[in-house]
Amino acid sequence: AYHQPVMTDRVVEGLAVRPGGAYIDCTLGDAGHATAILEAAAPSGRLLGIDADPEATAAARDRLAPYGAAVTVVDGNFRALESLAAAHGFVPADGVLFDLGISSRQLDAEERGFSFRRPGPLDMRFTPGEGPSAADLVNTLGESELADLIYRFGEEPRSRRIARAIVAARPIDDAMKLADVVRRGSGYARGRTHPATRTFQALRIAVNDEMASLEAGLEQAPLVLGPGGRLVVIAYHSLEDRRVKRFMRAGPMRPLSKKVTKPSADEIEANRRSRSARLRVAERPEEGP
Repeated sequence: AYHQPVMTDRVVEGLAVRPGGAYIDCTLGDAGHATAILEAAAPSGRLLGIDADPEATAAARDRLAPYGAAVTVVDGNFRALESLAAAHGFVPADGVLFDLGISSRQLDAEERGFSFRRPGPLDMRFTPGEGPSAADLVNTLGESELADLIYRFGEEPRSRRIARAIVAARPIDDAMKLADVVRRGSGYARGRTHPATRTFQALRIAVNDEMASLEAGLEQAPLVLGPGGRLVVIAYHSLEDRRVKRFMRAGPMRPLSKKVTKPSADEIEANRRSRSARLRVAERPEEGP
């Protein structure tokens, strides 16, 4: 089963997809958004799909095969957006999309260690084998470094208690074991949100250097977009969303709405993982950056 893309209609509308346009999906994943964009851009539209996860690009190549030469799929990180777009003939582009969430397929793959609901090695790297894993951080960082990381990237108010519990329980190499250590160490009652949610978010962001990638990708978007080109970003936590909002307001991009777009109640019911999604749209002014 493919990952269910979030707010697909809003993405196509936000990008102002038109027949013959050139679009870049910086987070290709299972190609749910890409498929919708290609349908709306037919007959002569083109799409460049980028993903850091080789499993994602392999699945996307299969799914997008019917579109033939209209699609270019690239293994890479969107922090290299400008050079990837230029290398494949996508400058100027009519629209650029970032969907910053983690896909259901990544969450459900036990061997990747993204989910606190499944046993499996504590890895969390989008590109397997590249850089330190979550287990490396969890087992080698000092207590205060670990607490700072969980506070900064997870916005977790009980980061010190959690870091203390992690250090006391080391070594930890299994995702579910870590989730259990965090749950007990945090002192949170089990509510709607699992007590380990923010800690796992923080580790994933740190392992993949996600905030630096986002920064680089956003800054390059106006350089690849043509005048009037659209940028659509879907964020899933306030750390990302604040950064996106600040970027869109600072220029050269122009936000197209003061308000953020959220999924409908129907969509949330059909796809629980969409509930925290926040979509923002900006346009590159006609006079250029």
